[in-house]
Amino acid sequence: MVRIMSGASSKLTLFLFGCYLLALGVCTEEHCAADPHKADYYVAAVYEHQAVLSPNPLALTSRKQALELMNQNLDIYEQQVMTAAQKGVQIIVFPEDGIHGFNFTRTSIYPFLDFMPSPQLVRWNPCLEPHRFSDTEVLQRLSCMALKGEMFLVANLGTKQPCLSSEPGCPGDGRYQFNTNVVFSSNGTLVDRYRKHNLYFEAAFDSPLEVDHVAFDTPFAGRFGVFTCFDILFFDPVVALLRDSDVKHVVYPTAWMNQLPLLAAIEIQKAFAIAFGVSVLAANIHHPSLGMTGSGIHTPLKSFWYHDMENPRGHLIIAQVAKNPQGLVGTENAVGEIDPFHSKFLKVLSGNPHCEKDAQEVHCDGDTEWNLNTPPVFYSEMMYDNFTLVPAWEKKGYLQVCSNSLCCYLLYKRPTLSKELYALGVFDGLHTVHGTYYIQVCALVKCGGLGFHTCGQEISEASGIFEFHLWGNFSTSYIFPLFLTSGMTLEVPDQLGWENDHYFLRKSGLSSGLVTAALYGRLYERN
Repeated sequence: MVRIMSGASSKLTLFLFGCYLLALGVCTEEHCAADPHKADYYVAAVYEHQAVLSPNPLALTSRKQALELMNQNLDIYEQQVMTAAQKGVQIIVFPEDGIHGFNFTRTSIYPFLDFMPSPQLVRWNPCLEPHRFSDTEVLQRLSCMALKGEMFLVANLGTKQPCLSSEPGCPGDGRYQFNTNVVFSSNGTLVDRYRKHNLYFEAAFDSPLEVDHVAFDTPFAGRFGVFTCFDILFFDPVVALLRDSDVKHVVYPTAWMNQLPLLAAIEIQKAFAIAFGVSVLAANIHHPSLGMTGSGIHTPLKSFWYHDMENPRGHLIIAQVAKNPQGLVGTENAVGEIDPFHSKFLKVLSGNPHCEKDAQEVHCDGDTEWNLNTPPVFYSEMMYDNFTLVPAWEKKGYLQVCSNSLCCYLLYKRPTLSKELYALGVFDGLHTVHGTYYIQVCALVKCGGLGFHTCGQEISEASGIFEFHLWGNFSTSYIFPLFLTSGMTLEVPDQLGWENDHYFLRKSGLSSGLVTAALYGRLYERN
């Protein structure tokens, strides 16, 4: 995997890094391998934007003043579109809240809202028909960018829709206010809009009365689905949208605050791409002081991402993306030659009589013994949830830990022991902080220190190398493989799938120290 980095140490490093990116089909400022004529690929861009924010989002302002601020952000957007156009980009995605900012009240955001006609009812090109509707200046600029850059453009803005007080659900002020993604075609036509359903403490906005399930067609890569930020954790609109087998790509504006060890932005973006077998074009807003960074172009097998908590500037990622993303090879009961370590896992899982377990060891067909000394069970808060954990102290071992109906298992070995504490944790219950949703989680994490109470703390650097199988008896088929190594580096599992009613993740050959390896299950029906 390639991490898009800034601040290389030398010109030679920059040159070699650029050559490496070229080999993988990703663009840098100096080089671009984007070739839109390649039949199996299209060229995509996402822009992580450091938004110009209102100095006082609670204050009342005029439409003129609101447009002055938003045009500063739109000027930056236009620069990125022109840069992307020079490199053959066919679709670009901008982040949530990137044009107007955040932390408004319902009243203070009103001057920042564009009127939004329904694309299902009105065919409209705002750039070519600017006077057709009032209060559409932002839509006009976005439309003109798409037209000038000759690319599909996806952006997020605030929109308004008047309603009658007699209508069921109409707010008391006589209007709906929506957090809205808009899609423009390469000729500037408004193709579709998506109004965010799962709001994240956004008092300025309403949820639509009916869920939008929005997908749009392109001439270069078929059908794309659309949703926003917090939506990624919920059934509607996401799962319902992806039941359409023609949707193979997702555009995903987000304003995501990273939370390790389980929900960093690039971590959940990549896990989603793997879990659903789709490409994800994710554009996050860039405000490191608020923990907001992490964008990427992800397929199940490859990722090009950006995560930088130090550089204050935005960042453009351009990459070639397969039109038909391929899933992980070897999942779902793969056949062929099985290595001894995986064979041991299968025997442990099946309860093979030639693989005996007792209080001290796992011993399979004359193999060397695996330590099974019962480690102490302890509890620690992770992601505001009370996890049950056991330490992974040994150089190799087999661990089990349970909570409610979920039991998690780990079979592992390590080339060397590091001076770090790792633990296997389980949680099976309703998450209730910063959102309410039911999860089942099996997680191998590096702790923040050597004390049990540090397990679950946010860390991003590690040196411990593992070869392991992680599995659990999940009650859901919606399982996201979260996988981070040192320096916010994404890893891809060697194998994922179901075996004997257990879902497992297998990995060997880590590129750097393990930070998090987790199976994050969502039980949507129990929310």
